[in-house]
Amino acid sequence: MALEHRAFLYRGTDDFLSATVPFLTSGLERDEAVLAVVREPNLSALRDVFPSADPPIQFIDAAGFYRHPVHTLRDYQTVVTASAPRKVCAVAEPVWQGWDERRTREWIRYESLINAVFENSGARALCSYDTRTLPPRILTEARRTHPLLLDGGLTRSSDHYVDPVTFGSGFDRGRRPERPDTAEYLPVDGDDLHPLRTFVSERAHKHGLTGQQTQNLVTAADEVAANALRHGTPPVGLWMWQTGDDLICEIGDGGRWRPGPSPLTGYIPPDSALQRGFGLWTVRLLVDLMELRTDRNGTFVTLYSRL
Repeated sequence: MALEHRAFLYRGTDDFLSATVPFLTSGLERDEAVLAVVREPNLSALRDVFPSADPPIQFIDAAGFYRHPVHTLRDYQTVVTASAPRKVCAVAEPVWQGWDERRTREWIRYESLINAVFENSGARALCSYDTRTLPPRILTEARRTHPLLLDGGLTRSSDHYVDPVTFGSGFDRGRRPERPDTAEYLPVDGDDLHPLRTFVSERAHKHGLTGQQTQNLVTAADEVAANALRHGTPPVGLWMWQTGDDLICEIGDGGRWRPGPSPLTGYIPPDSALQRGFGLWTVRLLVDLMELRTDRNGTFVTLYSRL
């Protein structure tokens, strides 16, 4: 069964309830696995409407659920898999406040990826957007990442919808971060990556990453460097520097490497470690943000860790 992925443009809590309550009720009537992942005050308002639903509705505060787009994608996949053979009915409210431009772009991409990851799940998702508080850009992107719109009580196809492959291709043309002259550099040559792991670890500690963050960044850099040595074109190098609240680790090679035939490679949760894209998917889970860019200077994977 095909995914039903709607963007719901609403104004205030009363308008929010006018659409979400019937939607969740229909999920209960269909014996679907029903959940509401929304922000306050909408979360409390829904709890008041459904104090003792049977079977119960799973209520989740979106402020804690929407912290990292790849983690959120994985967590929704866990819900869909664990609920099978029942279908999932979800009201969602993505969190758009508090992100810089690069992270905002990844959350926008996440909404597009939903269409590919859950394409044949039979799930029904109503993604809520408060038109009073969200910037026009986010509302515009909602129309591009959702095939269906619920606006003014009516569901219709979005005239601006862009399929995930085309959408992802456009997003991957963004510029790499400016690398300062003070960036520390390590050439990567040979199969022994122990010097790389030591280099990354020492600088991560120096800049104040936690022990787990440091371990994650070391593992991610090791995976990316091994990939560059295996599939890229020499020379391969690694740079590290701090920009604002981010410690940045960038690995580059001289080729025009692409991780696969689709911009979705490395974003779609793999079925096993043998599946293409497993390494990139793992890297995305380990750091706050990963970007892959190819330009006239080569191919560069940039890893961001929030200090």
